[in-house]
Amino acid sequence: MDIRTFKKMKIPDKSGVYFFKKGKPARAGGDILYIGKATSLKDRVKSYFRKDPKRKQASYGAGLIESRGPLIVKMVQDADKIDWQETDSVLEALILEAALIKKYQPKYNTKEKSDKSFNYVCITKDKRIAIVRGKTLDKEKFDSFFGPFPNGNQLQEALKIIRKIFPYYDDKKGTKGKDEFYKQIKLVPENLIENKNNIKNIKLLFEGKKKRILSNLKKEMKVCANKKEFEKAGEIKKQIFALQHINDVALIKQDSTFLHGLAGVGDPGNRGPEKKKNLVLSSRIEAYDVAHMSGKNMVGVMVVVEDGEIEKSEYRKFKIKTQTKANDIGALKEMLERRLVHTEWSFPGLIVVDGGIAQINIAKAVLIKMGLKIEVISVLKDERHKAKAILGDKKISLKYKKEILLANSEAHRFAINYHKNIRNKNFLI
Repeated sequence: MDIRTFKKMKIPDKSGVYFFKKGKPARAGGDILYIGKATSLKDRVKSYFRKDPKRKQASYGAGLIESRGPLIVKMVQDADKIDWQETDSVLEALILEAALIKKYQPKYNTKEKSDKSFNYVCITKDKRIAIVRGKTLDKEKFDSFFGPFPNGNQLQEALKIIRKIFPYYDDKKGTKGKDEFYKQIKLVPENLIENKNNIKNIKLLFEGKKKRILSNLKKEMKVCANKKEFEKAGEIKKQIFALQHINDVALIKQDSTFLHGLAGVGDPGNRGPEKKKNLVLSSRIEAYDVAHMSGKNMVGVMVVVEDGEIEKSEYRKFKIKTQTKANDIGALKEMLERRLVHTEWSFPGLIVVDGGIAQINIAKAVLIKMGLKIEVISVLKDERHKAKAILGDKKISLKYKKEILLANSEAHRFAINYHKNIRNKNFLI
């Protein structure tokens, strides 16, 4: 398919789910190659045909490969039809996308048909909500489950929106104190009956049955009004309004900045032109550092800062396998290549590397190769390994200076400790 075919389509400027298809086999719907969601179906689908602005003279294929990646090009070229389905909100588009990926298993959505690396929303036997990775999902343990959801951060944001409409309990150990806090701000149910009803409505929402929820709520509101239970009727009225006017602004922002898996390459539809004036980045910052002693026991680390706070549960360690000498740039390249194939890990809005222009350039080269658009900043150190400059986009470095320095410092600490542990273990062997 090419840009001329796209221009003939009348794709709406509304939220929804789109389908790249190939051929017209006997079964309805054709062979679905890829399913994606969008805040604007028109803008998202159009982005698949956008040439690299830096390569105006390049042919369609060459320019797209440079900026999007070879797998994306193959998917677009293989497709001969695009369909779509509108939704009332981005939240509903996200839910519908997951249901359709599960149903059709398009080859360009996942690296494995089992979707083991993706997230699932599970409802426990005692009516609590859990997020579980596909590889650890035990279907027998849960009352029901929904997914796969390719992007963990978007799923978390979606559940925050749902929780404000239908409060629920988390299925996590050690959340008693958190539940008490949530109760004060009305993000957990008042009693078991309310919890049961809310879980029923959440299930219906994930099944794409919003109309049934609204119908049930309206009937319940009338019953309460007839019984003169006006306070309860008022609460139900608020739920109806919230469901009819879903406030998913945060999800819309994420939809324009986050990437999710397209066979390990990333959804090209999320790669529209950056709006640097507004500096809309995802709240996740990843920082990388390398540690070794004259090239021996070389290791690398990734640390995460989200919403200005370190997230130790997201940290990752890498034993460098491709470098035998003191080559920090080569080690950084290996680390990023290994990290970026993990589409089950949420992608960041900003990557922070330790070093200078060379480190920025190698990080950008890896991102281009993987078909990803993520900002890169580096922290330059003095002879005492203290930060003396931040290189990269000046607006980003000024606005996120505190978070950048925190991430860089934490990466250095974590890398040194990891290197010492590896070195001590090897010494004892």
